[in-house]
Amino acid sequence: MDPAQTRQVEPLPWKPLASLLLSMFSIALGYSIILPILPSLVERLASTSDAARLSQHTGLLMGVYMLAIFLFAPIWGKVSDRFGRRLAILLGLGGFAIVTVGSSLIDSLPGLYFGRFFAGLFSSAVAPASYALVGDHAPSREWRAHHYTLLNIAGTAGFLVGPLLGATAFSSAQAMFMGRGGASLLAPSLATSVLAIAAGLSVWRLLPTAASASQNAGAQVQPPYSRAVIVRLLGISFTTALAVGAFEVGLALRGKEVLGMDAYRIGMMFAECSLIMFLVQAVVFSPLVKPDSTRWLIAPALIALAGGLFAVPLTTSYIPMTIAVAVVAAAAGVLSPIAVYWISVTAGEKQGTELGFQTAAASLGQTIGSALGGLLFSQTVIPNASFTLAATAVVVSLATSPRLARQLIASPKVMLHL
Repeated sequence: MDPAQTRQVEPLPWKPLASLLLSMFSIALGYSIILPILPSLVERLASTSDAARLSQHTGLLMGVYMLAIFLFAPIWGKVSDRFGRRLAILLGLGGFAIVTVGSSLIDSLPGLYFGRFFAGLFSSAVAPASYALVGDHAPSREWRAHHYTLLNIAGTAGFLVGPLLGATAFSSAQAMFMGRGGASLLAPSLATSVLAIAAGLSVWRLLPTAASASQNAGAQVQPPYSRAVIVRLLGISFTTALAVGAFEVGLALRGKEVLGMDAYRIGMMFAECSLIMFLVQAVVFSPLVKPDSTRWLIAPALIALAGGLFAVPLTTSYIPMTIAVAVVAAAAGVLSPIAVYWISVTAGEKQGTELGFQTAAASLGQTIGSALGGLLFSQTVIPNASFTLAATAVVVSLATSPRLARQLIASPKVMLHL
């Protein structure tokens, strides 16, 4: 192979990497902190306790966040390729912090929609630029895989802490202010914004200032690859996110409307979900598993995800539901990082752009899943429609997974040794 295709790569030092981990953690926390309290917020702001309206607004509010990511993640990815990863991350964290606090001061349902959309717009800059920066500085596939695991774990940790912090802050603020005004939302919003600002300051001080991906030490010139490989990976990302979106909304609504759980108990369910993802990701991309072998986990994970989704609405008590949640979380925890890793490996110089499309595909899936999860939760034409249709989509995508595993190892770009 031409030596020009394998220039020496300087690994990213630990301090800059730590700033990326904090950035991923803060964005994930900012999304998940509102999950257990969203039905209660909608109930207050919409002045209704009607189950159908609550489920519709809950699904749409979660969907509008992901819709913004779908629309803007590819743009942010191109910005990071052209102007540098650091700038994209800084703009994303700064805008996210400002919008999160500002929208919480607008005590109305439209204000909540406004805040969720613009929070998604700015948060969509962080993940593609962070993954691309790590890829730019990857001296080997093993290094890339292990450090991607750290980014995944940081995001999962944010999802783990967010629901617990959101439920606690919301309950404390309601007790302190007797449920008046927007104070109940302001407390978790302030915590999220402070963390995002801290992450932004660490990025500003510690990250390298390369103007573009092509100027980074890790930029590589690689031969053409089959576009079908990335398209299939994007399909996996879309389907997994759709299933997770429907699952998240269904879990919150089923916990409140069917099982009678309070915000704290619902928060514990989301915390369990994040903890399982955390552990699974740590194992899948640990030194015990070769990065190239992860492609063979796609089909089993899809089977487990479909089975878990079918099982969730059949549970009628807390313990069986926690088991079903664990299965869904484990499967999603396997699929999402595998898709990101292989897209990065096959993307070459355009990592920011391709990872932006991956973020967009995942957000579109979660947008549709969240919206359908809320809109279909109360209908009776199809039993447990939100879970059943999501599981069906996973089953459909399963048909392409064995072929995808073979395509990944056959792709010219994947065959290169970084």
